[in-house]
Amino acid sequence: MGHSDGTEHWLGVVVAQDPKRVTVSLGFQDRLRKLPSRQLSLIRRGDQFGPVADRLQSPPWTLNPDGLRADQPRARDVGAAWLLLQSSGESLSLRDWFELIYGSPSASEAAAGWLWLHSDQLWFSGADLAIRARPLQDLVRLRRLRHRAERSRQAQEHWHGLLRRREPLRAAELDPEQAHQLAQLISWASGNQAEPLAPALLQALRQAQCSPEPGAIRHLLVDLGQWDPHVLPSLQTSVWAHGFSAELEDEAQRLISTADQARPGDSTRVDRCGLHCVTIDDDDTQDLDDAIGLEHRSDGSPRIWIHVADPGRLIAAGDPLDLEAQRRGSSLYLARGILPMFPLALSCGPLSLRAGQRCAAWSLWVELEADGGIAAYGLERTWIKPTYRLSYADADDLIDLAPPQEADLAALHKLLLRRREWRERHGALNLDQPEGRVRSDGQSSWLEVTEPGPARQMVAEAMILAGAVVGYHGQNLGLALPYRSQLPGNLPAAAELQALPAGPVRHAAFKQGLSRGITSASPAVHFSLGLPAYVQATSPIRRYSDLIVQRQLEALNQGRDPLAAEAIQALISAIDGPVRQGIQISRDDQRHWRQVWFASHHDGQWPAQFLRWLRASDQLGLVWVESLAMELAAHCPASCGPGDALLLKVQQVDPLRDSLQLRAHR
Repeated sequence: MGHSDGTEHWLGVVVAQDPKRVTVSLGFQDRLRKLPSRQLSLIRRGDQFGPVADRLQSPPWTLNPDGLRADQPRARDVGAAWLLLQSSGESLSLRDWFELIYGSPSASEAAAGWLWLHSDQLWFSGADLAIRARPLQDLVRLRRLRHRAERSRQAQEHWHGLLRRREPLRAAELDPEQAHQLAQLISWASGNQAEPLAPALLQALRQAQCSPEPGAIRHLLVDLGQWDPHVLPSLQTSVWAHGFSAELEDEAQRLISTADQARPGDSTRVDRCGLHCVTIDDDDTQDLDDAIGLEHRSDGSPRIWIHVADPGRLIAAGDPLDLEAQRRGSSLYLARGILPMFPLALSCGPLSLRAGQRCAAWSLWVELEADGGIAAYGLERTWIKPTYRLSYADADDLIDLAPPQEADLAALHKLLLRRREWRERHGALNLDQPEGRVRSDGQSSWLEVTEPGPARQMVAEAMILAGAVVGYHGQNLGLALPYRSQLPGNLPAAAELQALPAGPVRHAAFKQGLSRGITSASPAVHFSLGLPAYVQATSPIRRYSDLIVQRQLEALNQGRDPLAAEAIQALISAIDGPVRQGIQISRDDQRHWRQVWFASHHDGQWPAQFLRWLRASDQLGLVWVESLAMELAAHCPASCGPGDALLLKVQQVDPLRDSLQLRAHR
């Protein structure tokens, strides 16, 4: 007998039968099954042989796999039978078909013929009682389909072989289906798993010993040469991913070429090019948007000058570059470099305060009281000419040495230190400490520690002073601006803080109790800065909110109505999403390169200091590593308390899986 369940075909021997079911010994494993008779095909009766065995291997059947393969119908006989039935249009019973193919078939030939007939052969169709030759046109069509399917199978096997071998491949050489599967893998590696992976692809991943999860797929794609091991998935879906369009770059070049031409409002700018001022920034900074200087008044009193770049001179609200800057919200400073808010040629060119060149600026002057309070201030649109550019290290030297020919920086440092002390008396928190960041050239990575030296403290205080003056100015005038504020924090009691070691341990207790900053069109107290009102106003090349500030001030300066609070709040809301996304990308970037750095220092050990618990139940704590100038999460001994000395080691790190596990022990 032959048994077919629609997907598999079996030979068997009838052992017993009743009116409803037939008991059959199936296959060479002799599995007994009770089956409906409609699922069985009679291939050969046994009564002509005398006693009949109930096994295929036993006489009179004496079947075996090798014999069945040898007794398959010959192609010549199949072709002749097909031609005969095709020309006559007749249909045959199974027994007649056996005789047409074999003449007088043996048991093995009949069994082999039945298996062949129920295989994926193309020549004949129909049931056992009505076997017909397939029409020629159907035969041609099915052969074409089979050929295509075979080519597809071979291509898929080749593709899956590439995955299994994890060898670099050329994406351009893949067929559309393979290219789609590769795109699926890249999408999954990027964290987008909306489209499920096809079963065949999942099987290929298993064969490649790759689990269907983003980290493992990233490892596979790196081996295939289809994934940058340092790509940030969060960056790939952002506005910064593809740079600026050709049209925007062309517009930037047009503005650069016309930057020296007269612009509306140029004639009313105050010429302050005679004032001595300098820019101070990191060595690799190219977009310079602030400068500081000190003026000695005729009465001997000092006047602090803070100059800020004026990109609004070239870029008007609603211009294509302005709208693109609004979409970005800010520049991003990543381990491998800057992703700017404006095209670099523009932001590092005519928008920057370049040494020795006449530059358009907003200039703010401040005179301080003896205790550091603000005695007087002024705000004006100017022309300035920065005397020179300094690195923070250069400025530190000038502050420390105070040479007679360059004594202004030391004097300015003292004035701004007085201002800082005023803020601290009004509740400002001093949380200065070294900061370690990992930098990269795309291939290697290195640690860069920023110390809070005199020059950095001076520049930071100058920028805070400018923000305080603009905030005070806007508050007095009832001017809507993107004010930055912070609600009072829930800080530990003074006695509890004093019991903690000064520095990072005490800072960690402060930071844990601070509330998040808020940006609103209405002024409010900024708790940690110790100010009644504050506006970020000194980085209009890097922060779009600072450019909004300048446009509000310009409207007042030109006698026009500034935007109302509702419109400013709408702008704040519009850039809030991009700004938050940019902050997250920067965090993701630094986390990744920190993992890369720790992977290259996997055997290192670093003295650490316990700060506080993050999840005490999991023994996950926050530690300070002074040599790295980093606060890091680590598995810590359960008995740790703030200030305890520990030794930090890498337990496990895998940047492609976004995984870093550190363990600290005593």
